[in-house]
Amino acid sequence: MVIELETKKQMRSAKWKRVLQNYELYLFLLPALVYFIVFHYVPMQGVIIAFKDFVPTLGINGSPWVGFEHFERFFNSFQFAKLMENTISLSLLQLLFGFPLPIILALMLNQLAQERYKRFIQTVIYAPHFISVVVLAGMIFVFFSNKGLANSIIVLLGGDPVNFMAKAEWFQPLYIGSGLWQETGWAAIIYLAALAGVSPEIHEAAVMDGANKWQRILHVDIPAILPIAVILLVLSVGNIMNIGFEKAFLLQTPLNAPTAEIIPTYVYKTGLQQAQYSFAAAVGLFNAVINLVLLWLVNRAAKRISGNGLW
Repeated sequence: MVIELETKKQMRSAKWKRVLQNYELYLFLLPALVYFIVFHYVPMQGVIIAFKDFVPTLGINGSPWVGFEHFERFFNSFQFAKLMENTISLSLLQLLFGFPLPIILALMLNQLAQERYKRFIQTVIYAPHFISVVVLAGMIFVFFSNKGLANSIIVLLGGDPVNFMAKAEWFQPLYIGSGLWQETGWAAIIYLAALAGVSPEIHEAAVMDGANKWQRILHVDIPAILPIAVILLVLSVGNIMNIGFEKAFLLQTPLNAPTAEIIPTYVYKTGLQQAQYSFAAAVGLFNAVINLVLLWLVNRAAKRISGNGLW
């Protein structure tokens, strides 16, 4: 027992010595640490209004406790099932199409031999990432309006125009498709960085052993990016209930609301527009807890299957 305590003390001492030797690197972390403490952890005390009947004039501490009343109201609401269906289906479809495409794109770009051509393609596919969500939503309304580009092509080919923004079934394809166009190229950067770290000698050895391009992708490139892919998958699944509020809200119309209304937009409308602060806080807290549970489960499964995880 004494030996174990001495060993632990020595390990702690060695750890603090390493910290002091590299204190400049830890100073770089300080602004991010302060940011998260001030803007993420300190405001978390306000989550208790989900268990209170919050009255602004009484403040958080002065408002009366109501327990799980707001959660029960949300679970018993006629909107609960539809909100869950819309949120989960949109998230899963976004994950299904949005997660593998950057990997495929990075593997394809990595095979290009001409650097000038490769840089040109990278610039083109990265550019949409820098378009703001507001501008992107405006572009979607313009291109898919009754007289927009999409309907002009449909009419030119002999079809009838489609009012995309007024049909509920078109909300998810437009949301996911625009997201793929905007973010796939940018998301591929991290995989390209991992592929750039693969030693050329490994590829040369594989070529000497008779491996073709497909075999080198399968046995050299994919194993190189697998740890990063697993971590990003865990983060994506852990964030599955937290779809981007801005684009969903901007693309909503009264006619596509049956599929466009998701938990983040519902929280905004009930909390800020209708001033039901406690109820909106309860719905948001429920959403955050689901994300936390999913993050823990997927991380645990990933560590068991591949040995890689967030912690």
